[in-house]
This record gives sequence, structure tokens and C-alpha cells, in this order.
Amino acid sequence: MSALWCVPRLLRHPVWRNADPGLGRGLGVVLAPGFGAGDVSLLPAARWLRARGFTTASAGVGFTVGCTGDLLAKLLRNTAELAERTGRPVVLLGQSRGGGVARLAAARRPDLVCGLVMLGSPVLDPMGAHPNVMRVAHFLTRLAAAGVPGLLDADCLRGPCYDEHVKDLTQPLRMPAISFFSRSDGVVPWQLCQDPSAECVEVHSSHTGMGFDPRVYELLGPRLAEWAQVTGTMRASSNSPSATSSNPSVPCG
Repeated sequence: MSALWCVPRLLRHPVWRNADPGLGRGLGVVLAPGFGAGDVSLLPAARWLRARGFTTASAGVGFTVGCTGDLLAKLLRNTAELAERTGRPVVLLGQSRGGGVARLAAARRPDLVCGLVMLGSPVLDPMGAHPNVMRVAHFLTRLAAAGVPGLLDADCLRGPCYDEHVKDLTQPLRMPAISFFSRSDGVVPWQLCQDPSAECVEVHSSHTGMGFDPRVYELLGPRLAEWAQVTGTMRASSNSPSATSSNPSVPCG
């Protein structure tokens, strides 16, 4: 957890300390952690968002080590619940594998999502991570085959599940998206984060350190503020007497 050494720098930085509580306008953000990381890895992001008026929720994917189809179903369920609670589409923010699952959800249900943020997510090749990571993934599939529940299935690495979701990862997005990448990532080759449907933004951090990097928040803040304004205007318009539809689940891009 060398990324934890970045926390003091983030907490001292103006991007953390200067919080405008009206920035988020209540816009929902669902947070999906990376492979083996868990929700605690995105606690700084959640705290930063809430201090600026965003409504956050966990993707409910645990340590993101399960079958891709199962993780996607959990993320979609929590996304739908937050969209209903806030009355408008939400932002999906995912790190590493969590960002890949978030992209699948955005492609599958664009009516629920107004923006997508991916931190070091190898969407061009989910199997292209560092060999050490892939060895862990293959070990988990062997445990799953031995009967341990809640882990990656072999089909998620090479099989029908993999083929289905890789196909979905290539689908164009109908909402704005940002893919953060770092040439010093060390876990995911930066080239695999170059999603053609996203604004690809370079930062200089480690793979796990992206969620603690002040530069990420500096770049992310204006985008999120814009998405919050757009969806807020849409919600106000849909609630007006002259609106032709009161359905808030419309993408903002």
C-alpha cells in the first residue's frame, strides 16, 4: 500500500482543502474499486465528493474479484438505486478493473449514467495487466473451480463470459467519459487505457496512487461540476409543468 504515502500530500493540497459544497448539486456518484482493493481504496474520493455536494454510493462489488457478470449485475443494481434516489442519471467512477466494469454498465444502461470516470482501467485488453496480477487472477479461477464461491470463473478470463464483455467494452459510449492513465503505472500498460470513446488524460502517479493524486482531482473537478450542472438543468426542466416527460433517466451527453 505504497499509495498511502500520497495521502498527506493530498490532504495538504488546495484541491482537497478548498471545498465548494454546492459544486455537486446532489449528483450521484457510484464508486467501483480495483481488483483486490475494496471500498476503502476509494474512501478519499468518496470524502472529497461528499464535501462538494455529491451523493456517493458503493458499487457493491466487494474486492472486485468475482465473475465479471456478477460484478456487473451488482453495479447496475446499485446504480439504478442511486439514480432513483437522486432523481437523475449518475456518474460511475471506477479504478482499474472497477473502471472496466463501470464502462460495461455505462454501455449497457446509458439511461442511468451521465458520466464515466476510469482510473487506470485497461479497457482495451482486460487481460493485459502485469503478469503478477494475472497470476493471482488465474489462482482465483482455480479456487473457483474447486468450489470456493464469489471468485473469478475461468470463463471470465477466456470463454463465453470474457467474449461477451470484451465485445461490450468496444461499444461506443453515449455519455462523456474520462480515462486517466499514467506511463509509470507499473500494473496496467498505459496504452490499454486509451478508450476511443473517452477523453484520455495523463497523470503521473502509480496505479494504486491515482485515487490519492491531487492532479486527478484538479482535472476531475471541472468535469464533474459541468455534468452536475447539465443533469441539474435537465431535472429542473423535466419537473416543470411544460415538460413533455418527467423521466429523469436520460444521458447528459
